[in-house]
Amino acid sequence: MGENHALAALPQRTLDGWHRFIASADRDLLASLLSEHIVFRSPFLQSPIPGRTATLLVLTTVIQIFENFRYHRTFVAGSHDVALEFAANIGKWQLKGVDLIKFNEAGEMIEFEVMIRPIKALQALGEEMGNRIGPQLARLKEAAGAQPLL
Repeated sequence: MGENHALAALPQRTLDGWHRFIASADRDLLASLLSEHIVFRSPFLQSPIPGRTATLLVLTTVIQIFENFRYHRTFVAGSHDVALEFAANIGKWQLKGVDLIKFNEAGEMIEFEVMIRPIKALQALGEEMGNRIGPQLARLKEAAGAQPLL
């Protein structure tokens, strides 16, 4: 405890790219930041979502749903691990959340986990995501050999 950590150079470059993606919603930029074998962990699905294609679908959709999205704080847990605290709105619901990101040695994102509160905001997000990409995401997970969504 009390240790100071800094991201390695390549993960830092990727994190900088992530912030550019948030500002631009540039799908190609995001794709360049993700490992082909990234694992995405959603706050409303039991099993992880494997692969770049599914992760791209989820993250590019979420960025369209969130209103007034902003990061507040960054916590570096080591040379290849970071947590980003954020806030946003979904309609009348205000939410707070954390993105937990792990990078490989090449600086690519290999794990991306999201936690959100309160439950009403999470439910609103889940409903909107299901309406927009539910069937498509289910097909991608099935093709990857993953467990059913719920």
